[in-house]
Amino acid sequence: MSNRSIFALIALAIVGFLLTQTFYTVDPTKQVLVRQFGAIVGEPKTQPGLYAKIPVVQDIQRIDRRLLDYEAEEFEIIAGDQKRLVVDAYARYKIVAAKRYAQTVPGGETTLRGLLDSLINSEIRGVLSSVPLHAVLTDQRANLMDEITKRVNGKTMELGVETVDVRIKRADLPQANSQSVYNRMKTDREREAGQLRAEGDEENARIKATADREVAVIKADAGLKAQVLKGEADAAATEIYAKAFSKDKDFYAFYRRMEAYKQAFGSGGSTMLLSPDNDFFRYFNDPSGLAAPRK
Repeated sequence: MSNRSIFALIALAIVGFLLTQTFYTVDPTKQVLVRQFGAIVGEPKTQPGLYAKIPVVQDIQRIDRRLLDYEAEEFEIIAGDQKRLVVDAYARYKIVAAKRYAQTVPGGETTLRGLLDSLINSEIRGVLSSVPLHAVLTDQRANLMDEITKRVNGKTMELGVETVDVRIKRADLPQANSQSVYNRMKTDREREAGQLRAEGDEENARIKATADREVAVIKADAGLKAQVLKGEADAAATEIYAKAFSKDKDFYAFYRRMEAYKQAFGSGGSTMLLSPDNDFFRYFNDPSGLAAPRK
């Protein structure tokens, strides 16, 4: 290979290297800062596309512009009522001012996560230490988390980072306290259950007594009405018999004698010792019942 060819290849390699050092692309998920001898030049490039810079003299720093997640290490706090609580929190954030971020957080994402850990820990302690334990375990937690997010965001905005949300993922009692709390809750529930059972038994006895009293009253009223109706029926029957007797005494006498015969001879197994000419057998001796009994 001649010297001219060698120089041509070297020149081509240098041109290729300068081209790769001159042009760069911006991804939709990134924002790019151009640095010249370590100092930031111009504003961040946020629009996707192809850009150029001075080769060798300038370099680029890519910064994520998406919503990012941060998982904090669990830590223990003391609530406003002096109850201990183990908290596991997380945060979501995004870098909204890349130039300020690059200037205030020179270590990049690693340094930022360390700062977030300290800020989140501090603000959670500051807010939750002023409220009782039950506020953290109930619906009030949402308002507390909004307050914590507001406080953390106020400090991270100085770094060019917007804290979108801070939430407690898990809030538990320390293991040493869990059993004692469980036992106390169990005792409270058993006491409440006993009280409810006693109240239920008392209510049951009251309802039964009321029902028994009402049944006795209803039976008494029914018995009274039955006696009255029976008396009225007997009176009506007597009145009907009296009217029938007054209309036809002979028929009435015949009817009564037939009833007597039915009672005397219809019962079965009865024995009667009477004279054949007894008045009781009047209709046996004379079907018309007009013949006088023989003496």
